[in-house]
Amino acid sequence: MTRKSALAALLLLPSFSYAATVLSNPPELNNKSYVLMDYETGQILASKNENEKLAPASMTKMMTSYIIEQKLLKGDLTEDEKVRMNESAWCRGSSTESCMYVPLNGTATALEMLRGIIVQSGNDASKAMAEHISGNEGTFAHEMNQEAKRIGMTNTHFINATGMPAEGHYSTAKDMAMLAKHIIHDSSKYYPIYSEKEFTFNGIKQGNRNALLYTDPSVDGLKTGHTDEAGYCLTTSAKRGPMRLISVIFGAPSMNERASQTRELLSWGYSNFETVNVQPANKVIAKAKVYFGKENEVQVGLPEAFNVTMPKGQADAIKTQISVQPNLNAPLQKGQVIGKLTATLNGKVITEKPLVAINAVEEAGFFSRMLDHIKMFFSNLF
Repeated sequence: MTRKSALAALLLLPSFSYAATVLSNPPELNNKSYVLMDYETGQILASKNENEKLAPASMTKMMTSYIIEQKLLKGDLTEDEKVRMNESAWCRGSSTESCMYVPLNGTATALEMLRGIIVQSGNDASKAMAEHISGNEGTFAHEMNQEAKRIGMTNTHFINATGMPAEGHYSTAKDMAMLAKHIIHDSSKYYPIYSEKEFTFNGIKQGNRNALLYTDPSVDGLKTGHTDEAGYCLTTSAKRGPMRLISVIFGAPSMNERASQTRELLSWGYSNFETVNVQPANKVIAKAKVYFGKENEVQVGLPEAFNVTMPKGQADAIKTQISVQPNLNAPLQKGQVIGKLTATLNGKVITEKPLVAINAVEEAGFFSRMLDHIKMFFSNLF
């Protein structure tokens, strides 16, 4: 069952292999590495040295904050839980690092610490939370690495919770974009913190170092970073209409450059690509035969809206095909996966989405089930 649709995901295609499209060249940027990723599909739209292992500086704190957010969501932490500032985490006011300035042996709530990490980039808050969760920063770094592996950050290794220079502490532009994607999706309750322009604690007000938050209303996160080793780094997300893009810059020569380069990348992405809604969630797109049920068919659809990103003007080049499991037997639960939708471009599979039962189908009575057994027996003979 094949039909043309406004669909393109390009998930399995290398960047810039669109021979039939008219794409402008991506900007040439003076940095060590960059990635522009489509949030919806994870497709890399443009990149330079995307898998090169580099010092991520304070972009490291995205993993620190992600772990805290997930523990808050799971109930392992509470927002008003008091976290102590031990001497090992305490910031003495050095100008060489960013701090939240929680007093020695003082406390802040877990939610305040989270804001101190995201908005103020507080090294003290990061270390205090690492110690509170895992006992010490080294053990917390081990948890960071486990989490990185779980979400597919294959070229990342963390030594600490802050991003301060350390041998063997590295990540890549592609991995940081992937982490940003998970923060936006998995930590949606806390994601608005990443767009907060300032945070005051202990009478000290500090502004967010992401300059784009002040100049581009479509930008709503995520994190800056800078050390002498790493240069100026920035992970950014912007949403314009249905399309969200994630940009990662490693090693720009200045604070202004990391902002202007990000603007260029986002502008290029939004000028050359578009996001199209192929199918809304929970809309019936097919019906399938069901045996042994009180009803003899089930409605089939997608559990989530099917949005995909493509070069502009290429929507009609894609075809979709629906396949449903044969011999579906009741009972079927609402939301149960019973098939898949396959999207192809020029005969090549580019993405697959699960199809689910839109409605539940209860098991029929004994005699109805016996009748269906007989029907199945004869249908299998032919």
